[in-house]
Amino acid sequence: MSTTIDAVTIEDVHAARARIAGAARVTPMWPSVSLSDLAGVPVLLKCEHLQRGGSFKFRGASNMLGSLAEPPRGVIAASAGNHAQGVALAAAERGIPATVVMPANAPLAKQAATRGYEAEVVLVDGPLEDCIAHAQEMAAERDLLFVPPFDNPAIVAGQATLGLEVIEQAPEATTVIVPAGGGGLLAGVGLAVKSLRPDIRVIGAQSQAMPGVVASLLAGAPRTVPFVQTLADGAAVAGPSALTLELIERYVDDVVAVHEEDIARTMVLLIERTKFVIEGAGALGIAALLARVVEADGPVVPVLSGGNVDINLLDRIVERGLTGEGRRRTITFETAHAPGELARISRIIAAQGVNVIEVEHDLVDTHLPVGAALLSFRLDIAGDEAYEELSEALREAGMRPGTVSDFVTPAAQSIPP
Repeated sequence: MSTTIDAVTIEDVHAARARIAGAARVTPMWPSVSLSDLAGVPVLLKCEHLQRGGSFKFRGASNMLGSLAEPPRGVIAASAGNHAQGVALAAAERGIPATVVMPANAPLAKQAATRGYEAEVVLVDGPLEDCIAHAQEMAAERDLLFVPPFDNPAIVAGQATLGLEVIEQAPEATTVIVPAGGGGLLAGVGLAVKSLRPDIRVIGAQSQAMPGVVASLLAGAPRTVPFVQTLADGAAVAGPSALTLELIERYVDDVVAVHEEDIARTMVLLIERTKFVIEGAGALGIAALLARVVEADGPVVPVLSGGNVDINLLDRIVERGLTGEGRRRTITFETAHAPGELARISRIIAAQGVNVIEVEHDLVDTHLPVGAALLSFRLDIAGDEAYEELSEALREAGMRPGTVSDFVTPAAQSIPP
């Protein structure tokens, strides 16, 4: 084991906590009855999305800047969004000009939030690694201090302060699940928790799309994975650094990968059950638990982080019905173009307790006989069993499966082809 691991100690974490105490919030621990019922164990949500700047990144940035002997003439960082806001806010509070290099496809909400902290935003085509290289070049050209997203002892120590809060707020916890991209938060929380409570398991959760930490652990050395679009854009990092990987190898029990649809379902589920709007990266911990990628036999603390969600993306997730229940369905009827058909179908749907989101009426489909129409209903329905019950009610009302539609109404059946 290299001596890199000695760069961060539990004493550094306690010092970081004292240093950022006037800036960073102690975020709440929120028990969730509904998520506990789904998981089968008590679930206590560490609400780091309520941190200033929207994520744990503010802890690390504030600690690094606060530990400098003299303020720099300016700082620069590279980030997909959360680190950008953390650095911009920490710099603004100290009157230090900040520049942030972001991927051109970074969510607009994160770009706007970063500019809101008075930072200059530079957009670069390509993945985060290209942004980091560009930021380092700009740092040399402008004589700016580069603030790395995770590969720095002061950054890790600052982020590790979250781990101190977890063991104080939830001493009964048996497992802590931490989102991971480059591994700064995971390494820090693992260090803090295991140093004080070695009986608590610490598990990292990554997106299956970009499992850089998982790949590195398997290889026994830092490895990178290709950039892939993922809902967990805040954790879309190619891989850990030597520093974070060594800390993870020493202090973290396991790191797992989560599929995209499990992330999407969790984002919507958190809105419905907890009223928390959490981005994909911040939802990784609870997604891993609910997808049974992580097993637990006692109280679990998933760390939630990052509340800057692209509303258009969230709309698409909800529209796809990715709530784990298959709720969104479209059902189409071939009807007679006559009074009463829409009302007849609507009454049957309403009697089944199904909500209609949208109705489309088509009279010009070339497959239809003259006098017929297609009615398409977009439904909010409570899963596959409810859909089968609705289908049975429609059949009992005299409708039958059609060739260009799901069902043909009795009136349409009498229209000559």
